[in-house]
Amino acid sequence: MGFKSDSDEITHSARLIFSNWSSFSVSEAEPSQLFTSGPRTEPGRRIMIETDRDLSAMVQELWDNDVNRLKPGVDYKISLQGKAGDSMPTNNDDNNDGAGFPLFTFVDENIFKKETFLAFISLLDNYESDTGEPEIVTPEEVAENHKFLDAIIKTPTMKIAHKYLAEKNLSPADDTKFKEQLYRIWFELYARRGSSRPDSSGFEHVFVGETRGRRIVIGFHNWIQLYLQEKLGHIDYKGYSVNAHSPQPDENKHILALQFSWKNGIKPKGSIFIGVSPEFEFALYTLCFLTSPNERVKVQFSFYDVEIVCHHYNQKHIGTTYPVLLKYQKPL
Repeated sequence: MGFKSDSDEITHSARLIFSNWSSFSVSEAEPSQLFTSGPRTEPGRRIMIETDRDLSAMVQELWDNDVNRLKPGVDYKISLQGKAGDSMPTNNDDNNDGAGFPLFTFVDENIFKKETFLAFISLLDNYESDTGEPEIVTPEEVAENHKFLDAIIKTPTMKIAHKYLAEKNLSPADDTKFKEQLYRIWFELYARRGSSRPDSSGFEHVFVGETRGRRIVIGFHNWIQLYLQEKLGHIDYKGYSVNAHSPQPDENKHILALQFSWKNGIKPKGSIFIGVSPEFEFALYTLCFLTSPNERVKVQFSFYDVEIVCHHYNQKHIGTTYPVLLKYQKPL
């Protein structure tokens, strides 16, 4: 059975959970994420259902211990400008462009010298962006993947996530075996729709981004990659995305829905964390992947009510995952 797209209907189980949300909406719509093979569910998998409250408490702990998170307005500054158009745009569609300038106006790049950021950035040039082009992973790239995992499992956020998952018997307690699990979830290759050979991975899709037919951008949910590609002139920020039910964006929030073009392709609507560390996102998304049987789960932390979308492929790998801001409680 094919893998569901980011714009597909919420699954029946998720619909039951969120049936009391009269204002529920999905603020991200990606093109189809269909794969060549793989059942969507496995008997006996993920028998433990985590409550929103339990998961929210864990995410709050991850947030509180994200020591490498940047502070908006201090460590980085963004310029939201205007709202992107609602129609399906093309790369050169000026009618849809609500922003004449880049999104990022300043980032303190000293943060990129930190171990996890440095190891993360080294992975961003290891992939062919177009789906259908088989990935060839070199020994050097495998070593870089392991170096990144070695760096993040030492951080407070990943230690917290690992301890929790091990206590729930969802991850091995041994660090080496936990790394093997993370490698399988994030870095093992699989075939997306239209390819007979492995051409994608969870890491590539979520953190690096891919293109389909060189016209549509899929994935690409990471602010570091967005900043670096924009700095190189490869990103054209089109403006923020908002609908009737989503909170208005501002430049101090750590979550943003947006539209942009990249490599001659368009990302009609995307959603990303901004300013968080790579280890926070890795811990959060791994936690949601392993604990929740639903592909959409609501969590509350800090001032944010957020839906984490996490699609699985064959119950072994992450297909896509990203945050959707539902509500923001402005601090006093």
